[in-house]
Amino acid sequence: MIKVLRKIGVGLASFFLVLSLLTTSSYAKKIRIALAEPPSDELAAFFVALDRAKKAGLDYEWVAFADEELAIQAILSGQMDIGFGTPYSAMQKAKAPVRIVFQLSKLKFFPVTSKKYSKLEDMNGQSIMLHSRGGGTESIANVIEDKMKIKFGKRVYVSGSKNRVAALTAGKTDATIIDLSNKNKLMKSEIGKKFNVLKMFDVDASDEAIFANINWIKSNEKDVEIFVNALVSVYKDMHKDPTIIRKETNPKGPIGKLPKQVLDSLDGFYKDAVEAGLYDPNGGGRKAAQADMEWYQKSGQLTGSLASLKLEDFWYFGPLDKAAKK
Repeated sequence: MIKVLRKIGVGLASFFLVLSLLTTSSYAKKIRIALAEPPSDELAAFFVALDRAKKAGLDYEWVAFADEELAIQAILSGQMDIGFGTPYSAMQKAKAPVRIVFQLSKLKFFPVTSKKYSKLEDMNGQSIMLHSRGGGTESIANVIEDKMKIKFGKRVYVSGSKNRVAALTAGKTDATIIDLSNKNKLMKSEIGKKFNVLKMFDVDASDEAIFANINWIKSNEKDVEIFVNALVSVYKDMHKDPTIIRKETNPKGPIGKLPKQVLDSLDGFYKDAVEAGLYDPNGGGRKAAQADMEWYQKSGQLTGSLASLKLEDFWYFGPLDKAAKK
């Protein structure tokens, strides 16, 4: 969902918003990739996969949109071929002919509060700061209410985990939900002792996923397979050695051009992410699809009974099934 919206800086974000990365191949039509955010540490593994896919013959270009909704609309309109996000509501309500082919990351977000609260049940009736209406953090809040039998008070919306951390440390909120990286940075800082990370239940549902129009997927099966194979290879290697991402990051690419402090933190970020279970080395597949049905049905983004939701109406498993046989 993603959804993971850390900004490296306004100038850099604006720059990447309009920049496309072109490969050198001229033998095939480029696939057009719609990112839901500017390049950041969380996209480093994705760009390593793109580099591997390029070596395998994939020709591509990418554009970073301002948010997930714009990226989804670009896929629905046919302006772009492959998108980031979890467009379950659009797939169901608009009957959009798009399918997910790979889970990029799970919904690993964390309720962080002032010392006023020590467990989720303490949040009953209390205000909470979330990213956006209908976004990943709101779906988490909805499921927390359902599982813990509580009801949050006023919901305040501030985009970006980094900005919500700033609000928390400034005393503008006593509770929020933030991503893994910002949670770790806060709790390792000098003021981390002033806050609590409330214990959460395990979540296997998707935060960010790769999706495309099903007709385009079937017409470009070879390119999709190259792309998915590259992603699977990176995710498997990353679980064996999280430092592989920094080692394979192209210094001349979009991640290699990020600030030095971001690059220096990549090994730590991916080590923490792998240990926290942020990434499925097998790309999610049916396990992720089933978790998504349960999660997004409970959070209200999918309607109808769980039994009525068919995995194949939302996912296309062919590329991952073939990758698993390699």
